[in-house]
This record gives sequence, C-alpha cells and structure tokens, in this order.
Amino acid sequence: MASDALEEGPPSWLEPLNAGVSESARIDHVRTHVHGPARIHHLRLGNGLEVVLWPDHRAPVFSYHTWFGVGSRHEELGRTGMAHLFEHMMFKATANTEEGEFDRVMEAHGAQTNAATWADWTYYREKLPAGNLELVCRMEADRMEHLIVDAHQLESEREVVINERLLRVDNDPEGQLYERLYAEAYGREHPYGWPTIGWMEDIRAITLEDCVAFYDRHYAPSSATIIVVGDAEPAEAMGLIQRYYGHLQARERSQERPLEVPLRDAETRVELPLPITSEMGIYAWPAYGITHPNHAPLEVLDEILTGGVSSRLYHALVVDEEIATQVGGWPPSWRYPGLYELSVTVRPGISIMEAETRIDAILAAMCADGPTERELQKASACLEADLLRRLSDTNNRARELGEAAVSAGDFRWALGRAETLQKVTVEDIQRVARDLFQPGRRTVVIGRPENGDVS
Repeated sequence: MASDALEEGPPSWLEPLNAGVSESARIDHVRTHVHGPARIHHLRLGNGLEVVLWPDHRAPVFSYHTWFGVGSRHEELGRTGMAHLFEHMMFKATANTEEGEFDRVMEAHGAQTNAATWADWTYYREKLPAGNLELVCRMEADRMEHLIVDAHQLESEREVVINERLLRVDNDPEGQLYERLYAEAYGREHPYGWPTIGWMEDIRAITLEDCVAFYDRHYAPSSATIIVVGDAEPAEAMGLIQRYYGHLQARERSQERPLEVPLRDAETRVELPLPITSEMGIYAWPAYGITHPNHAPLEVLDEILTGGVSSRLYHALVVDEEIATQVGGWPPSWRYPGLYELSVTVRPGISIMEAETRIDAILAAMCADGPTERELQKASACLEADLLRRLSDTNNRARELGEAAVSAGDFRWALGRAETLQKVTVEDIQRVARDLFQPGRRTVVIGRPENGDVS
C-alpha cells in the first residue's frame, strides 16, 4: 500500500506557515511521500482537515477536490437520500454568494466542475487553469461554512432529486433491476441495501431540521480531505487552505459502522416484468471490501471474465454463440464488503436461462481449473494500462487519491494499486473464484419483457 519512500524531515516551506496561526489552523501532521519522480505531501490541520498535494507542472492546470466522508451508508433508516440531496444543495446560495453564482464564477474562470455521491463518500471537484487557486479555496470554504439551508433551497432541490429518481430508477428498467438487487441481497434496512438516491418515500419525508443537522454533522473540516493535483506550489496551496479553512472548528465525527453482506443458505431469485424487448439478468455474490487481500485477485478475475471481446464470458456469449448483446462485471470498491456483479442482456427471442446455463458452466470451469497464465498476464497488463491512463489526468488522479483516502482510509492505497495487481497469481484467482462462487450465496434479479414474449 505504501508509496516508494517516505522523505525524512518536514519541507522547508512548512515552518513559516505555522508561525503565529491558531491551533485549528496549525499544520500538526506532514509527510512527504516520494512516488517515482513525484513528491506528494500529506498534511493535516489542527481542526482535522486532511490535505494531499501532488505538484505537477507539466501543464498549466490543476484539479481541486473536496472529499467528505459521508455517503448513503451514513444515513439513517427513513431518511435515505440525504447525502445525495446535499450534493445538490451545495450548489445553492451561501451567506456570501447568490444562487447560481458558484457555477457562473467558476465557468467564467474556465473551470470544469461537478460532484458525485456514493455509498462511502461525497465529493466536489474543479479543474482550472493555473493561477486560480485562491478563487477555488475561497469558494469551496465558503460553501463548507456558510451554505444557506432553508425551506426554499430544500424544496427546490427536493423536486430536482425526485425527478432524477423518476428518470434513473422508476422509469429506467436497469435502474429498477439494480435497486431491487441490493435490496434483496442486503435487505432494505442495511445501509448498503438502500439506493444512494434514496427511497422515494424518504426523499419526500426529509425535513428542514434533518438538513440542518446533516450539514452541521458532516460538512466540517474534520470530515473532509482536500486533494490538489497539478500546477500549484505546495507552500502557496497550504497557505491559502490555512487562510480559508483554518478558523473552522473540528466537529465530532460519526462512528463507523462496520458492515457485512448477509450470508444466505439458499439462492435468492426475483423476476420483474419491465418495458424491455429482451431479457436481462444481474447475478451477484457477496464479495470483499476495498482493502481486503482478495480484492486485487477479484479485479483480475473480473477482467478475465468480462474485460473486452476476448474475455471468457463476453467471447462465449456475445462473439461465439451470439446469444447475448452485453456482458459486464463489477468488483465492488466500497470500504466494507460489497457485491460482485455479473450482468447480461440476451438477444430478442433468447431466454435468459440459456445465458445463465453458459455463465454457470464458465464459472465452474474457472473454479475447477483457474485461469491460464496468458489470461492472467493479459488481464494484469490491461488493468495496469487503464490505471496509468487515469493517472495521466490531474482530475482522475485526484479522484483516485480521494477515493482511496475515504474508502480505503489512506490515499497511498491508490499509489500501490499497480504493484498489488502485478503480484496476483493464477492460484490467487482460482482461490478467490472458489470462495466467491459458492452455491446458495447468489442473488439473481431477472428482467423480462412485460408481454412475456421471448419466442
């Protein structure tokens, strides 16, 4: 997990930054990690704000991410969708800016902006030309501290989220399948069992008091990690972060709730009539958290099964036998154990059971014989190339570091991923396949055309 080396001693620019500042603004932790030619600085203010700086002067741009350790799994039953709702509300008015001003100012300075929410986190990102660091520090700190949380802002964004849910879930067959999958596998009362967007009845039930409490509890420096990657000097960046965030007070962080996938004795199977023209299926098994030793072998296993036209499942079902139009897989990337998913869409007139029979046979062969050495080498090379492509862009690099900091608990997890994947062996993959694809553990959700005609 660790990067190439740890540089001894604090950087020369640190001492002046700590001169005469308050305890909350004082930098009380600093480590410099040497990763290839890069020096990546990890710092923490007295108020708990974590900062990761990766200077890269090859292009005159930088990315600025603010990651909060709050996602849908931190919500309470009956108030699901709060984290996602706040992702929307954070673009509204503050005590210092009018509604819409954040986006207008950022766009005027050439910024790309966006945000996202998932089970473990919520993050806000900007990518700007160099020289705009003070602007983004000021505006991000402002909405962390001075967001207006009132009835008008709540109701306007509630309607936006309701419409988004209608579009992405209620009126989307694939959205309905995935929502039902997780509700069946975990149960509706498990934090990984409810959708990030929230149940519709919960979205409608959220009160202004809920929102104020959520903002006060989670949008605080002690819950945040700032990632700055690109053409920005570390001393300047930390000086600005101290200036705009240093006066904020730490708040008590929510206690972590370790989560497990409920293990079942028999397969769970659900069928849904949907407005589709061909049958779809999602097959899922209890898997591993992102830092589990089996996670890297699972990533390679998924690449062998579903990664590209020559992968085992895709080649068999789509290319050779032509019974499916789509085959995909997803190894979970959550802090706690998620589900490994396999999805398939068959051609019109083909039964999903035909595809399921072939999937079962291919998985059984993987458990019995494991992958070939050639499959392993190809999958490892593809995963490493994909990772290197993502890290070449400052925005994607900041995202990798931010997700690692929140979901894995250490940004260095992202730096060690390539090496970890390279160490995966044929025996590791077979062992994980046997552990994963156990009879009775699977949750299956099938979508069938509403008219029932697959002939």
